Amino acid sequence: MADRVQTEALVQAGLNLIGQALSIYDSDLKLAACNTRFAEMFALPAHLTKPGADFAETLLHLVEQGEYGQVDDIDSFVETRVDQARAFQPHYMERRRANNRMISVEGAPLPQGGWVTVYTDITETKSQEQLLRTRSELLSEEVLARSEELATTNRELAATVSALEEAQRELTDMEAHTRLTTEMMPAHIAHVDSAGRYSFSNRKLSSVIPGRPSRIEGLHISEALGTDAYSRVLPNLQMALAGDPSTFEFTDTHSSRRIRVAFTPDERENGVYILSMDVTEETQARAALQQTRRREMAAQLTSGLAHDFSNLLTIILGMQSKLARMGLPPNADPLITATLQAARRGGDLLNRIADITAHRAWQPEPLDLDTFLSDLRTLSSPSIPDSMTLVVENHVTSPALLDPGQLQDSLLNLILNARDACPDNGTITLIASQLQNTWIDFTVADTGPGFSGDALNHALDPFFTTKGDKGSGLGLSMVYDMAKLAGGQLKLANTATGACVTLRLPFRPAARHAVNDLVLLVEDNADLRMTIRNMLTSLGHSVIEATSVDEAYALAQGVPDIAFVLSDISLEGEKLGTALVDALPDKPVYLMTSLPSSDPRYSHARRITSLLSKPFTEAQLAMFLGHKTAEI
Repeated sequence: MADRVQTEALVQAGLNLIGQALSIYDSDLKLAACNTRFAEMFALPAHLTKPGADFAETLLHLVEQGEYGQVDDIDSFVETRVDQARAFQPHYMERRRANNRMISVEGAPLPQGGWVTVYTDITETKSQEQLLRTRSELLSEEVLARSEELATTNRELAATVSALEEAQRELTDMEAHTRLTTEMMPAHIAHVDSAGRYSFSNRKLSSVIPGRPSRIEGLHISEALGTDAYSRVLPNLQMALAGDPSTFEFTDTHSSRRIRVAFTPDERENGVYILSMDVTEETQARAALQQTRRREMAAQLTSGLAHDFSNLLTIILGMQSKLARMGLPPNADPLITATLQAARRGGDLLNRIADITAHRAWQPEPLDLDTFLSDLRTLSSPSIPDSMTLVVENHVTSPALLDPGQLQDSLLNLILNARDACPDNGTITLIASQLQNTWIDFTVADTGPGFSGDALNHALDPFFTTKGDKGSGLGLSMVYDMAKLAGGQLKLANTATGACVTLRLPFRPAARHAVNDLVLLVEDNADLRMTIRNMLTSLGHSVIEATSVDEAYALAQGVPDIAFVLSDISLEGEKLGTALVDALPDKPVYLMTSLPSSDPRYSHARRITSLLSKPFTEAQLAMFLGHKTAEI
């Protein structure tokens, strides 16, 4: 930051040393820079020489000061000049000012929009020309002196032009560097004016909110975000326009992404600076962490109770068994049997509590849902009466990273709950579907009576049941616990035909490749590259290697048989391995890294493709690549 301020000061100092007046306006007709000679030549007030000064306001001031002589229709005059400026063309002209001095005006457009204009006082030069015309008989020594003077002036002008060109180049490079820096950020950075129109964007909106446009300069924020997202951010935008900064989160309905937005008021131009980031995975991880902490607290609270309760149940069971052997009257047998059953049911309940509070982790692995759901159907069929129908549909076409054990337990629980709610000839439907590239939904619906109002509000509470003595009230609680551990959700609803439960889990794409595929390995550490190459060849793959994005891209273009790319994020050169995902759209690109999950580069990589954390074993690599024979 200090270097940038110093550079800007040096550029301004250089501009002030130039003999000509100079001004630079941007594409929005706002002053970007000028020198002191510009202010002096046109006697401009201070507020019209500061960056951001409006071209139309400056032009109006000059007209009112008589710079252009008598102007009958000032508004029309200003409007015409502003229209010409918007369609700026290179030009050179000379004109006489109201103070009778002559100036030349030379303008040139800038690549990023806007223009630079140089104003030169040529009164003396014009006097020389007039002198040449009127006193040709006296030219001898006068012409020589004037010619030498003119030659000196031309040399000074040429030097000035060169200096201006260099200043223009530095300004162009500085702006290009600033834009490149913002475009490399894994966030959307933008600015809207007081009317809500974008005056700047780093073209990252589409990567933060999929489905939205990238080029949004000039668009109103409602057009760029869409009706739903705009309605969610509007109250905070109005606060920022009123001068109050805010940071908030909202869920974009179209993409199901969780977005964090920071609005910072721009007091200079009465606009708002915008920083928005996709925090979907952070939110999922946060939900999982919160559920883990709740479970730890529950374990601490229940462990002592469970221990004492287990001891009491053991005593009760022992005493009832002893009573059963004492030859009591026949009418005592039903009481003894009922007491034993209640005690055993209490023991089962303790086991269910232990299942909820015991340490469990979400351990995802590549899962083919066609095979998984087929096995689940086979497993659940014996528990469903022949008169009842179980329909299983899978609309997820690609393998995903899921925990098969916990997912199977949860779906079995939901299917058995639906069985208990259905009439004898009822139908249970399990549908797996993918929502964008964010979620997988497992929806279990039945043709029973549906949830009661009380059940919709409390079915996820531990020990709540509508089955009386036949239910423990922990089934849905366990499914809810599993969903939260994975960073997902569990939703209950009623449909026109019965109850509906949706288990929503984060979608993480899983690789699935044959063991004899040709792999392009991109890793700049020689020792690590050799280790990973040995792992891949041990798994049956052929390997070619690269150390940078450019080298990998060249190899991928020249070797069409490459099945997939395995690349580190940090590589030789300036480009990150994440750039290969867009550079090679026709080939799967998988990333690996030793970066922490809190690093923005890690989060960006997880959003765009599958990511393997270092260090890893050969078995973990095999599992990551979807080798079904791999064992962890």
